[in-house]
Amino acid sequence: MAAPKGNRFWEMRSSHGRKPIFHDADELWDAACEYFEWATNNDIEDEVVFHFQGMITTHKAKKIRPMTIQGLCLYLDISDESWANYAKNNNFFGIVERIKRVIYEQKFAGATVGIFNANIIARELGLMEKPEPPKDDTEITITVIRAAKNGS
Repeated sequence: MAAPKGNRFWEMRSSHGRKPIFHDADELWDAACEYFEWATNNDIEDEVVFHFQGMITTHKAKKIRPMTIQGLCLYLDISDESWANYAKNNNFFGIVERIKRVIYEQKFAGATVGIFNANIIARELGLMEKPEPPKDDTEITITVIRAAKNGS
Protein backbone atom coordinates (compact mmCIF):
# COMPACT_ATOMS: atom_id res chain seq x y z
CA MET A 1 0.00 0.00 0.00
CA ALA A 2 1.32 3.44 -0.88
CA ALA A 3 1.22 5.64 2.18
CA PRO A 4 0.70 9.39 1.98
CA LYS A 5 3.67 11.62 2.67
CA GLY A 6 3.87 14.28 5.34
CA ASN A 7 1.05 14.77 7.80
CA ARG A 8 -1.86 13.61 5.59
CA PHE A 9 -2.69 10.70 7.90
CA TRP A 10 -6.42 10.73 7.18
CA GLU A 11 -5.81 9.67 3.57
CA MET A 12 -4.16 6.42 4.60
CA ARG A 13 -6.12 3.21 5.16
CA SER A 14 -5.13 -0.39 5.59
CA SER A 15 -7.80 -1.48 3.12
CA HIS A 16 -10.32 -0.09 0.68
CA GLY A 17 -13.99 -0.95 0.62
CA ARG A 18 -15.35 -2.92 3.54
CA LYS A 19 -13.81 -2.25 6.94
CA PRO A 20 -11.43 -4.96 8.09
CA ILE A 21 -12.95 -7.57 10.35
CA PHE A 22 -10.44 -9.55 12.35
CA HIS A 23 -11.56 -13.11 12.84
CA ASP A 24 -8.70 -14.03 15.13
CA ALA A 25 -5.87 -12.49 17.10
CA ASP A 26 -3.28 -13.35 14.44
CA GLU A 27 -5.11 -11.23 11.85
CA LEU A 28 -5.23 -8.28 14.27
CA TRP A 29 -1.54 -8.70 15.09
CA ASP A 30 -0.60 -8.81 11.38
CA ALA A 31 -2.59 -5.62 10.73
CA ALA A 32 -1.00 -3.91 13.76
CA CYS A 33 2.46 -4.90 12.50
CA GLU A 34 1.54 -3.29 9.18
CA TYR A 35 0.74 -0.08 11.10
CA PHE A 36 4.02 -0.31 13.06
CA GLU A 37 5.90 -0.65 9.78
CA TRP A 38 4.00 2.26 8.23
CA ALA A 39 4.63 4.52 11.25
CA THR A 40 8.32 3.58 11.25
CA ASN A 41 8.71 4.32 7.54
CA ASN A 42 6.66 7.55 7.43
CA ASP A 43 8.31 10.27 9.44
CA ILE A 44 6.54 13.56 10.04
CA GLU A 45 8.00 16.41 8.01
CA ASP A 46 8.62 19.66 9.87
CA GLU A 47 9.79 22.88 8.29
CA VAL A 48 12.48 24.55 10.40
CA VAL A 49 13.27 28.24 9.85
CA PHE A 50 16.63 29.57 11.03
CA HIS A 51 18.87 32.59 10.59
CA PHE A 52 22.50 32.09 9.58
CA GLN A 53 25.01 34.75 8.44
CA GLY A 54 22.29 37.27 7.64
CA MET A 55 20.18 34.84 5.61
CA ILE A 56 16.86 33.34 6.62
CA THR A 57 16.82 29.72 5.57
CA THR A 58 14.24 26.97 5.76
CA HIS A 59 14.97 23.31 6.02
CA LYS A 60 12.64 20.33 6.03
CA ALA A 61 13.41 18.06 8.94
CA LYS A 62 12.07 14.56 9.37
CA LYS A 63 10.87 13.55 12.80
CA ILE A 64 9.97 10.10 14.00
CA ARG A 65 6.23 9.50 14.15
CA PRO A 66 5.04 8.42 17.60
CA MET A 67 2.70 5.45 17.46
CA THR A 68 -0.70 5.80 19.10
CA ILE A 69 -3.80 3.68 19.61
CA GLN A 70 -5.78 6.39 17.80
CA GLY A 71 -3.34 6.22 14.87
CA LEU A 72 -3.68 2.44 14.82
CA CYS A 73 -7.48 2.70 14.77
CA LEU A 74 -7.31 5.18 11.88
CA TYR A 75 -4.93 2.88 10.02
CA LEU A 76 -7.15 -0.16 10.59
CA ASP A 77 -10.24 1.90 9.80
CA ILE A 78 -11.96 0.86 13.01
CA SER A 79 -13.64 2.97 15.66
CA ASP A 80 -12.46 3.45 19.23
CA GLU A 81 -15.47 1.37 20.26
CA SER A 82 -14.39 -1.50 18.00
CA TRP A 83 -10.91 -1.36 19.55
CA ALA A 84 -12.47 -1.47 23.03
CA ASN A 85 -14.56 -4.47 21.98
CA TYR A 86 -11.43 -6.32 20.81
CA ALA A 87 -9.80 -5.49 24.15
CA LYS A 88 -12.76 -7.01 26.05
CA ASN A 89 -12.86 -10.14 23.89
CA ASN A 90 -10.95 -13.00 25.57
CA ASN A 91 -9.79 -14.26 22.15
CA PHE A 92 -8.08 -10.93 21.42
CA PHE A 93 -7.08 -9.77 24.90
CA GLY A 94 -3.47 -11.01 24.75
CA ILE A 95 -2.80 -9.47 21.35
CA VAL A 96 -4.44 -6.17 22.31
CA GLU A 97 -2.18 -6.02 25.37
CA ARG A 98 0.88 -6.85 23.26
CA ILE A 99 -0.02 -4.08 20.76
CA LYS A 100 -0.47 -1.61 23.62
CA ARG A 101 2.95 -2.60 25.04
CA VAL A 102 4.66 -2.04 21.67
CA ILE A 103 3.11 1.43 21.38
CA TYR A 104 3.88 2.26 25.03
CA GLU A 105 7.51 1.18 24.66
CA GLN A 106 8.04 3.18 21.47
CA LYS A 107 6.70 6.36 23.09
CA PHE A 108 8.44 5.79 26.44
CA ALA A 109 11.84 5.04 24.85
CA GLY A 110 11.47 7.98 22.45
CA ALA A 111 10.69 10.37 25.30
CA THR A 112 13.51 8.97 27.43
CA VAL A 113 16.17 9.75 24.81
CA GLY A 114 14.63 13.10 23.80
CA ILE A 115 13.08 12.15 20.47
CA PHE A 116 9.58 12.98 21.72
CA ASN A 117 8.47 15.70 24.12
CA ALA A 118 8.77 14.01 27.51
CA ASN A 119 5.98 16.06 29.12
CA ILE A 120 3.45 15.20 26.43
CA ILE A 121 4.39 11.51 26.41
CA ALA A 122 4.33 11.31 30.22
CA ARG A 123 0.77 12.66 30.22
CA GLU A 124 -0.21 10.31 27.38
CA LEU A 125 1.20 7.32 29.24
CA GLY A 126 -0.25 8.39 32.60
CA LEU A 127 3.17 8.88 34.19
CA MET A 128 2.62 12.35 35.65
CA GLU A 129 2.82 12.62 39.41
CA LYS A 130 -0.42 13.77 40.94
CA PRO A 131 -0.30 15.35 44.38
CA GLU A 132 -2.68 13.67 46.77
CA PRO A 133 -4.99 15.96 48.70
CA PRO A 134 -4.74 15.68 52.48
CA LYS A 135 -7.22 13.33 54.09
CA ASP A 136 -9.93 14.89 56.24
CA ASP A 137 -9.17 12.58 59.13
CA THR A 138 -5.48 13.52 59.28
CA GLU A 139 -4.20 13.64 62.84
CA ILE A 140 -1.66 16.22 63.78
CA THR A 141 0.37 15.48 66.87
CA ILE A 142 2.18 18.37 68.47
CA THR A 143 4.76 17.66 71.10
CA VAL A 144 5.71 20.58 73.32
CA ILE A 145 9.08 20.43 74.97
CA ARG A 146 9.67 22.97 77.67
CA ALA A 147 13.12 24.03 78.58
CA ALA A 148 13.93 23.93 82.28
CA LYS A 149 14.34 27.38 83.82
CA ASN A 150 17.62 28.08 85.56
CA GLY A 151 17.28 28.34 89.27
CA SER A 152 13.90 26.69 89.46
